[in-house]
Amino acid sequence: TTFERPDLLILLGLAVVTFGIYAQVIGHRFTNFDEFGYITENSMVNRGVTLGGLAWAFTTLHAGNWHPLTWIAHMIDSQLFGMKAGGHLLVNALIHVANTLLVFWFLLRTTHARWSGALVAALFALHPLHVESVAWAAERKDTLSTFFGLLSLIAYVRYAEAPSSGRYVWTAVTLALGLMSKPMLVTWPFVMLLLDYWPLGRFVSVVGTSRCDVSRHLSGQHGVPTSSREWSVVRGLVVEKLPLFALAAASAIMTLIAQSRGGAVRTLALEPIALRLSNALVSYAKYLLLTFWPHDLAVFYPFPDAGMPAWQIIGAAFLLIGITALCLFQRKIRPYLIVGWLWFLGTLVPVIGLVHVGGQTMADRYFYIPSIGLFIAVVFGLADIAKSWRVAASLSATIAGVVLLVFATLTNAQIHRWHDSFTLYEHTLAVTPPNFRIEYNLGLAFAESDRYDEAAAHFEKALQIRPDDYMLLLYVGVNRFYHGRLPEAIEYAQAAIRLQADSPGAHDLLGKALAKQNRNEAALDEMRRAVELAPKDADIRNDLGLALAQLGRITEATDEFHEAVRLNPNSAAAHVNLGLVLLAAGKPQESISEFEAALRLQPEFQAAADGLRQAQAQLGPQR
Repeated sequence: TTFERPDLLILLGLAVVTFGIYAQVIGHRFTNFDEFGYITENSMVNRGVTLGGLAWAFTTLHAGNWHPLTWIAHMIDSQLFGMKAGGHLLVNALIHVANTLLVFWFLLRTTHARWSGALVAALFALHPLHVESVAWAAERKDTLSTFFGLLSLIAYVRYAEAPSSGRYVWTAVTLALGLMSKPMLVTWPFVMLLLDYWPLGRFVSVVGTSRCDVSRHLSGQHGVPTSSREWSVVRGLVVEKLPLFALAAASAIMTLIAQSRGGAVRTLALEPIALRLSNALVSYAKYLLLTFWPHDLAVFYPFPDAGMPAWQIIGAAFLLIGITALCLFQRKIRPYLIVGWLWFLGTLVPVIGLVHVGGQTMADRYFYIPSIGLFIAVVFGLADIAKSWRVAASLSATIAGVVLLVFATLTNAQIHRWHDSFTLYEHTLAVTPPNFRIEYNLGLAFAESDRYDEAAAHFEKALQIRPDDYMLLLYVGVNRFYHGRLPEAIEYAQAAIRLQADSPGAHDLLGKALAKQNRNEAALDEMRRAVELAPKDADIRNDLGLALAQLGRITEATDEFHEAVRLNPNSAAAHVNLGLVLLAAGKPQESISEFEAALRLQPEFQAAADGLRQAQAQLGPQR
C-alpha cells in the first residue's frame, strides 16, 4: 500500500493518542491474577532468555496452554526489565499501538475507505473492553497473537491480489506464529473466507484469476453463489485454505490437551450443555451491550448462584437471531454487515464457553479480536447511512469525536484500576455479585503485604461463598500459620489434603506447621512429599532446606538451598539461606557471593546485609 499524506497523519495520530492513553502503565505493578505463574514466580521466565528456557517454552503445557512465543516474549521482557512491571506493560502497550496501526493498514488496503478504517482503528485503540488485554502483563498472548494475526490477514490479502507460493507461505507462517502466541486464532481461516466474500469479492471471481479487485466493496458486486461454476469457486477457496485449517486444528488439539491436563476444562457434570449454551447466548448479548455501554467492567465475572434468568436467555437468543437475519437480508447491498457480524460471532466461539475453561462467564480480554469485526459492521454501516441521509461530514466527524472522547475517558479510568491488585480487586468486588475468586485473590494480596487481618477477612468471605475449595482452605491455613495459630493451620492444611491429596502447597504448609511444633520427623515427611509433587518449586525447596538446617543437617540443607537458587535465581530469601548454611559450614567466601546476590535483588534485605558483615568478619583482612 502506498500511503498518502493523510494516511500517514492518521497513523501518527493513532499512535500518539493510543500510547498517550496507555503510557500510565509504566507506573503499574504486577497483580496476583496469573502474573505470578506467568512471570514473577516462574523460574523459567524470570531468569531471562536461556537455552533451557527456549526448550521449555516449546515443550511445556504450563498454565494450561501451548504458546511458546508468548513464553519467549515474557523471557525477553525479564531479560530487559527484570521484575519491574512497568517495562513488561510498556511492551504490551507498544504492541497494542502496533495492532491499532495494522487494523488501519488492513482496512485501508482492502476497502480504500480511509476515514471509516481510521474510525475502526480508533475504536479498537480506545475501547475500554480492551484495557484488560493491554494493562495485564499476563495477557501478552492477546496482543502478540493479534499482531501476528493481523499480519497474516495482510499477507493473505497480498496473496489474494496475486497468488503465489511465496505469499501463501508468508500467510501460513504468520498464522502459525499467531497460533504459537495464543490459540484464539484457530478461527482465522474462517475469517479469511469471510474476507473472500467482502471486501475481496473472490466468491464471484473466476477460478484461476490472476488478480483480485479489492475495490469491489464500492461497486456492490457481492452475493451468494448461484451457479455451479460459482460454487466451484467457493469450494476452491475452501480447498486453498486446507493447510491453514490444518494449522488451526493442530493448535486446537494442543490447547484441549493442555487445558485438560491443567484441570481448566470444566466437565459436563459440573456444567451441563444447557448451562453452557445459555451462558454463551447471554454472553454474546452482554458483549454487545458492553460495546455500546462499557460499564461495570471487571477482571472476573462469576457465574450467578441462582443461574441465568429465562428472560435473559430468550432475549439474547432473539437478539442474535434478529441481528443475523438483518445482516443476511442486507448482504447484497451492505456485505460488510454479515462479514463483520460473523467475524464477531465466529472468533468468539473458542472462548464463549461451549468448551468451558475456567470459572468465569465471560472476559473482557476475549473481546480483543472479535471487536474488529463488530466495529467494521457498525462503522461501515453508519457511514452508509450518513451518506444516504446526506449527513454533513462535519457533523459525522463531531459525533465520532465525541464517542472517541467518551471511550478514551472511560479507558483512562479503567487503566488506572489495573494499577495494582488492590485497586483492581476492590473495583471488581464493587461491580460484581458475590465473587469467590476475587475475595480469594484480594486476601492473597493482603497476605503478601503482611496485612494478615485484612487477608483473613476476605478469605472468610470467600469461604462463605465456596466452603469446599481446597486452594482457599490452603491459604486460610497459610494465614493462620503466619498468625502463629498452628493448630488451626494444621487443621486447614489437612482439610485441603483431604480434598486434593496431591497438593504440594498443602503438604508444604503442614510440614512447616509441624516443624514449628518440633514434630520434626513428621514435618520432614510432609515437606519431602511436597518436593516429590513439585520438584521444580523453589519455595518448597527453600522451606525443606530451612527445616533441615534447624535440625542441624547442614549438608542436606545446603543441597536444597542450592537447588532453590538454581530453580529461581531471583529468590533473595533462597540466596540468604544458602549463604547462612555456607557460613555455618565454614565457607565464608562462598557465602559472600550469595549475600551479595540477595542484596542486588533486594538492597534493603537486612538479613542479607547482616550475613555479609558476618562473612566478611570471618574472612578478616584477607578479603
